[in-house]
Amino acid sequence: MSMEHILQAVRAFDGVLELAPGEGSEFPEIAWGDHFFYYSPDGSVPKNIQPYATIVTKDYPDDALSKLDPEGRWRLNIHVGQAKFTDLTGESPKDFAVRDFSEADVVLPHPVYGALGWVAIVNPGSRTTGTALKLLEDAHADQRRRFERRSST
Repeated sequence: MSMEHILQAVRAFDGVLELAPGEGSEFPEIAWGDHFFYYSPDGSVPKNIQPYATIVTKDYPDDALSKLDPEGRWRLNIHVGQAKFTDLTGESPKDFAVRDFSEADVVLPHPVYGALGWVAIVNPGSRTTGTALKLLEDAHADQRRRFERRSST
């Protein structure tokens, strides 16, 4: 699955807000080329809300275990929550094993945010395409439900 395939799928979700920082934007240079997805039907960046999914295209200083710096490597990150994390990995988000986080086309705990219920897929491909798209749909729907619950109070 190409990054463009993922981007097209997520962009089709209702109420999606995609932040895609680039050169000259107000965002830090380290974020240029990455993508951050929120549910925001009014198109404004939600306050005090983390994105439900991201695509990162490079290693960050505190997140280099996926080895994303070589050309053509990128990682899809999705917040799935603790129960789904355990279903997907067979491990608890609070106590998962250290492993090779650079393995491609495998659903893995996020090397930095796994304890918070995040999974990661380096270069999603034939083994993870269906799972990745379903997880993205579910994460978007979960954030939409939280948004609607907060809006009704």
